Amino acid sequence: MQNPMPDRYAARGASAGKEDVHAAIAGVDKGLFPKAFCKILPDLAGGDAAFCNIMHADGAGTKSALAWAYWKETGDLSVWRGIAQDAIVMNTDDLLCVGCTGPMLLSGTIGRNKRLVPGEVIKALIEGTEAVLADLRRWGLDIQSCGGETADLGDLVRTVVVDSTLFARMPRAAVIDNARLQPGLAIVGLASYGQAAYETAYNAGMGSNGLTSARHELLGKAVLAAYPDTVEPGMEPSLAYAGPYGLLDTLPGTNVSVAQALLSPTRTYAPFVIQLLQACDPALILGMVHCSGGGQTKVLHFMDRLKVVKNNLLPTPPLFKEIQRVSQTPWHEMYRVFNMGHRLELYLQPEAVEVALQIADALGIDAKVIGFTDAGLAPAVEIHSAEGGVLHYGQPQA
Repeated sequence: MQNPMPDRYAARGASAGKEDVHAAIAGVDKGLFPKAFCKILPDLAGGDAAFCNIMHADGAGTKSALAWAYWKETGDLSVWRGIAQDAIVMNTDDLLCVGCTGPMLLSGTIGRNKRLVPGEVIKALIEGTEAVLADLRRWGLDIQSCGGETADLGDLVRTVVVDSTLFARMPRAAVIDNARLQPGLAIVGLASYGQAAYETAYNAGMGSNGLTSARHELLGKAVLAAYPDTVEPGMEPSLAYAGPYGLLDTLPGTNVSVAQALLSPTRTYAPFVIQLLQACDPALILGMVHCSGGGQTKVLHFMDRLKVVKNNLLPTPPLFKEIQRVSQTPWHEMYRVFNMGHRLELYLQPEAVEVALQIADALGIDAKVIGFTDAGLAPAVEIHSAEGGVLHYGQPQA
């Protein structure tokens, strides 16, 4: 059995919980709604006390390094549209969690190693960005591009980094603030996998978190030999591409390759959230969490004296099952690093549940009540895993 993921993940230069980052920002002002999913500021742009501003930054992470290897292997430029989507959705869907559906302004940043990443890739990323924004607008999200920056950073960047920053202005009264979380709520989880009605292909559910672990656990030494620029030079050799698969090998349980599964574009829940806010009394939506960095423990950052029990999860998708099988990572750590099958969870009064489930079903997204909230002495999450048993996170309740 290999070493548990906490050691392997850290040794690869990554962190699921980003404890050092949270410590660094502990003293920073948390804005008007400290428990909201995004930092919310006074309306500096408009000067209206009834409004607020949000600025948010995120990106595709190390997924872009895998996209580069896949592009080199296949010549398929369409992979870059997915990376553009990753960099956008990691921002838009965080803002959706506070009830913001626009207007939004997006600025993109691309940092590349020009020796390895030619103009045709930059063109594909820019055109992909515009195509994704057009799709989002068609689904009802009010979002526009305001340009961005492309920098040649060969001394700093091994392949390419794709990030974006989003600015929005919204009424303060419309903010969904996780500070309202309380005992007795139903938790509805929306699947990260499958094929939603607005998607064009099967989505393995990866999103844009945990890629450093996933690609090195699944892909093998042939990938390292062919694409050494996708690995941090100081990484322990035994940790680099330690898995059994090639990029184009089929992922068990699916009809897609391992690389295609890992590169599944991050699903946006914009069509769902927009319809939910239109159909449901906002007072019945007490919180939303985008299960990105931190996986199924993400909610711990947004609550105090509360216990979240997830005892009826959606099935674990094949991708996460295979990562665990080949790496023998403890299930406790799998749920902390990966979304494990659902990447959006809603904290609802019971009377809003049926509306949410009907909207998800019409959009082709698997969804169900995955758990409930209960009183607690401190923030805690309890996960009932079909494979791993009952798993506990946060502070002890006794």
